[in-house]
Order: sequence, then structure tokens, then C-alpha cells
Amino acid sequence: MKENIVYLVGSGPGDPGLITVKGLECIKKADVIVYDYLVNHSLLKNARSDAEIIYVGKKGNQHTMEQEDINQLLVDKAMENKVVTRLKGGDPYVFGRGGEEALVLKKNNIPFEVVPGITAAIASPAYAGIPVTHRSYTSTFGLITGHEDPTKDQSDIDWEKLSTGLGTLTFYMGIKNLPNIVSQLVKHGRSKDTPVAVIRWGTTPAQETVTGTLSNIVEKAKNIKPPAITIVGEVVNLRDQLNWFETRPLFGKTVVVTRSRDQASEFSEKLTDLGANVLEFPTIKITSPDDFAPLDKELGRLESTDWIIFTSVNGVDCFFHRLFELGRDVRDLKGVKICSIGPATTDRIKGFHLKVDCQPPKYVAESVVEALKEIEALKGKRILMPRADIARSYLPEELQKMGADVADIVAYKTVAATNGDNTVLDKLKDGTVDIVTFTSSSTVRNFAKIVGEDNLSAFKKNVQFASIGPITTKTAEEMGIEVSIKADEYTIPGLVKAIVEKSGYDKPQIPLESPLNKGILSINIPVLKEVSEEL
Repeated sequence: MKENIVYLVGSGPGDPGLITVKGLECIKKADVIVYDYLVNHSLLKNARSDAEIIYVGKKGNQHTMEQEDINQLLVDKAMENKVVTRLKGGDPYVFGRGGEEALVLKKNNIPFEVVPGITAAIASPAYAGIPVTHRSYTSTFGLITGHEDPTKDQSDIDWEKLSTGLGTLTFYMGIKNLPNIVSQLVKHGRSKDTPVAVIRWGTTPAQETVTGTLSNIVEKAKNIKPPAITIVGEVVNLRDQLNWFETRPLFGKTVVVTRSRDQASEFSEKLTDLGANVLEFPTIKITSPDDFAPLDKELGRLESTDWIIFTSVNGVDCFFHRLFELGRDVRDLKGVKICSIGPATTDRIKGFHLKVDCQPPKYVAESVVEALKEIEALKGKRILMPRADIARSYLPEELQKMGADVADIVAYKTVAATNGDNTVLDKLKDGTVDIVTFTSSSTVRNFAKIVGEDNLSAFKKNVQFASIGPITTKTAEEMGIEVSIKADEYTIPGLVKAIVEKSGYDKPQIPLESPLNKGILSINIPVLKEVSEEL
């Protein structure tokens, strides 16, 4: 019999990568997820498809649900014999009201576990280049709410002891109360020259940091709105040397990724690692062909096939998926030579423990023809090409001119995605998007179709468009879209590199071992590439 339980989980301050391993597992196994305003929505992608997801966020005076009702909701869902994950920003026991929820669960005899999260008082300063303790500055650190329970008769904060008793002070939720916080600290002995930092949306691409002293921080931070955290102490002076997050190449840039939803995450991660605020706006999706018969026929003739040309990772995946569905395996490819377009495609092929016999130096159809000609005469050779339905005809036509018997087979279809999310379109209209990326001709055409001709005409002069290769660029220009960022290498890392260079990044080259790099990008060094150009 299934047992009920409630997990009180801290999701961290904003960066989804900061959730704990156990916290992520609680999301994955939950029947019900109850989440707050400060929880990064991307974490919800890890939930089961059948999980019930309930938003109970509080923003200023706008409460989706009062705390007492949230408490009762947790009890009710647990009573339905469900696994409930209560997902909270930061840590549930650090100004997260997790203790109140736990007491209610205890009172109702409902089992619960607490999964701590990284709290904003540590993470936000760290992302702003401020260590909360440092041997040369302070060995004491305090966490204080900047917004106490409004029903209290008097403050529980002992300002006289607090002001000079601790080296670093961190105030949560204190933006509206910042003048009073500053006044109390100075009144009770803290020097007006004490450094202060106010950090908004810490650990996210929207992070904004304002620094000053107790004498001027109220004026300097007057335009900062919640959510924000305030750091008081000499350690703030270390920001000038240790600020790493806000100095990344694409920090402050908003980039739209138009790849299919299944493929967008890898591209998005590369841009996010370099500081970009990424908006996923899938314009295409990959589906099965209308009829498997042509592919099945060729799979039955593999013993007489001389070459298979894989032009994309999608082609590899769809080919082998169908091969295995038919009850066959890689032994059927004995004696067949394999040509792979691009290192990422090669890497996927090698995952099936197969050798690649030819990998052209360039990732366009013209290079494939030249590379194969150097290996052997193709007259009379049988060549199988499992590709997309919209792939260019140049390659099979040129191979046929050389006397090859070419089976150009549709292994998958690229169709227009139905995008019901107007968030990206709204941001394009209001001018908050910097770059729109295209990784194939179909992403260009479908993007234009989804946003509409009138909208595209209205904002295209205010946005930079980035293209992965010449075929995609040509399609964009034929549609009146000026491409200002063009990849020299027709790969995802090549496109990322072009975006970085166009953004005017003039910092020293990122070392290969840097966490920012993660093996995907070095400004001047070739690395693993992924082809997305339509061949």
C-alpha cells in the first residue's frame, strides 16, 4: 500500500542548478507539487507528466493563497494518500515558513521530511562576488529578516547588539524597509562608511547588484525592487576582485532559441553558462515519417548497401530506433561504410559502437561529395541517406551524377511547432530581446509564421538575428530578415562563439578547465561540434 508523505524542499535562490540531488529526486517522485513564487519554473520540468502542480506563490501583497490555506492544502493532499513535495525558494527553514508548515503536518500526524536548500544569504552574495566571511575581514555572519511579522507589537531584533556584534549582516526581504534598516544600524553604532550591497534576483540571469555605504545605499538602490537581499559589511569591498557571475560574456543579453523542444536544452545550457537569459521558443518539432515502408525496405537491403550517409543526429536516432523496432541490430551493418556529417553526428554513431569511415571537413553537402570522391569511385555504389523530409536535394543529385544508386529516404519529419506561449512575442514587441537564433531554414520559416508578418516587421530592426550557416542565412535573407551574426563553423558551438564575439566580449580567453566552459566553448580553440544546418 502506498504511503503518504510531505517533503519540505528548498529549491535554492533561483539558479536551478543549485537544487540539491535529494531535492530533485523529491520533485521527480511527487504526486503533487506545491510551489512558491521564487521557485525557478524550469525545475518543474522534472516532475512526472501526471503530477498535479499547484502554484501558491506570494508576491508583495498579492497572495495566491494565504499561509493557513497552504498549510491545509498540504494536509488535504497528504490525506489523499499522495506524495507531496512542497517546493520553496531558498531554504524552507530560513525565513521560508517551513517550520510553520512542519508543525501543522506534525499536528495532523502526517509524516514529513525536510530537504534543506541553499539560502539566498549565501548564494546571492557569492554570485555577486561577495564571500560572507573572510579571514581578513570577519568571522561572524548573521541572517536577519527585513520584514518581520506585521502582527507583532514590537520588533524582535535587538538592534543595539546586532549593529556592531556581527561582521556581516544579511537582510532578507528588506527593500521597502531599507531606510529603517540603515537608520537603525547607524543609530546603534555601525559606521556610515560601512560597505553595503543590494542584490536583486540573485543567481539568475536577471541579477542586478548595487553597492554603496550606509550613508548612500538608500539613494543608490531606490530603483531596486523585490526580490532582493541586502549585505552589510566590509566583505562587500571584495566584489571588485571576485565578481565572476556578472562579468560572463553574455551576461545581460536575452537570447531566443528557436530549436525543437527536445534539442533546445543543450543549446540553451551553453548560452546560459555564458550568462545569457535564454527564452526557449520552439518553432519546429521532430516526428515520424508518414510512411515507414520506404525506410523499412532499405533496412531490408543493408547487405547490398555500400554507404550510409548520416547528415544529423536526428537521422542517426531515427534510423537506429526503426532498426531496433524491427527486431534487428548493428550486426546488420557489417560491411557497410558510414559517412557522418559533423562531429556530434559522429559521436552519436560511435555510441552504437560503430566506426565512421568518412567525416567531411565542412558541414555542407558540397563537402560531402568532395570527401567521398577522394575515398573511392562511387559509380555503381548503393548509398542510403536517412534524412529529414525537407532536406536539400543537392547531395543525392550530385551523387547520382557520379553514378551512385542513391536511396534518399525520409527517416523523420520536421514540422511546425504550435507555440501557444505569448511571453516571447511580448518581449520581442517591448524590445527586451537582444538576439534571435536560427539553427536551420525551417526554424526561420516557422518563426516568421508563428510571430506573424506584421509583428516581424515591427521588431526585426531592433533585434539581432544569428544564423548557424549559409543555407539558413540565405533563407532568412529571402524572407527579409537581416542576419548580423553568422557562424564561421556551422555548428552549435560555432554559433555560440559568433554570438560571443558579436557581443563585444574582449576578456581573456576562457580556459578549457573553467566551469564556464564545461568543454563546450573556447573562443579560439576547436571543440566538439554539433551540426544543425540543413544539408
